[in-house]
Amino acid sequence: MVDEERDGVRLTSLDQPLGDDLGVTKGDLVDYLDAFADRLVPLLAGRPLSVMRVRPGQPPFMQRNVSKGAPDWVRTVAVWSYGAHREVHQVLCDDRRTLLWLANQRAVEFHVPFRRADDDAPTGLVLDLDPPEGAPFEQVVRTAGLVRRALADSGLDGAVKTSGAKGLHVVVPIRGASVEDTAAATRALAARTERLDPELATTAYIREDRGGRVFVDSTRSGQGTIVAAYSPRVRPGLPVSVPVAWEDLDGVRPGDVTVTSAAERLGGGDPWAALMPQPQELPAELVTEGHTIPVARVQAMHEGKRRARAKRDEAEG
Repeated sequence: MVDEERDGVRLTSLDQPLGDDLGVTKGDLVDYLDAFADRLVPLLAGRPLSVMRVRPGQPPFMQRNVSKGAPDWVRTVAVWSYGAHREVHQVLCDDRRTLLWLANQRAVEFHVPFRRADDDAPTGLVLDLDPPEGAPFEQVVRTAGLVRRALADSGLDGAVKTSGAKGLHVVVPIRGASVEDTAAATRALAARTERLDPELATTAYIREDRGGRVFVDSTRSGQGTIVAAYSPRVRPGLPVSVPVAWEDLDGVRPGDVTVTSAAERLGGGDPWAALMPQPQELPAELVTEGHTIPVARVQAMHEGKRRARAKRDEAEG
């Protein structure tokens, strides 16, 4: 067992497999997160953190509450969990030392909300582009182009990154908007994207209604979270969520950059910071349009119940 200490954090079992079928060691994860700490920590700092952890012999699991026995220097913030119906204490990863401690906990994915722990005002919104199973990545790239057009038509600008899985995230930094108005504007942008090419893009939340089109997911803004740029993902080889310039999207493929190739592929710069526009105010007409669009999850729930009733009525009739 290879152990060592960095920044006062004891790191253990670095030569051991990180998790089942991932193809990397725990040391590979630690080395990557340490090398990218200067770029990753600013994206995590001050935001209640959710992490996806792995353990050999167990399925990956999402953790929001800080681990028992955490060092007293690990900062946390109390957050009400609607899922658990109780208060949880989420980690604030404000420095390299905390990031290394999380790495030693086998935390692979780092998910953050679009708000800071001390301020409920959203700092951004995201459109998550999810391709249908088996679709070429070029389909997602074309949809990202539609999102960029919808943003430009609305007087906004955004940056794009790979999700680290199979899709793309288009992120728009904002200021001066409430959670409700931000969520509404996101719905409106998704609808405008769909209208530009309804054969390519869809806002249909129910999977069976998407018909082979790319799903433009507007539900992650507001109270949701997004995997941070530079975060690894729990997939073989540990691919990384990578910032991409708009003009370079055609040459990108999911999984191109992993924790073992990122240093060589991305160099020492911070493309996410360089590509990100300054925070923007949301246009009033965009927000107004969004408030006329039903919340996708709620609409899907009602539609699911309606279809279930119709099915029962048909069976009984």
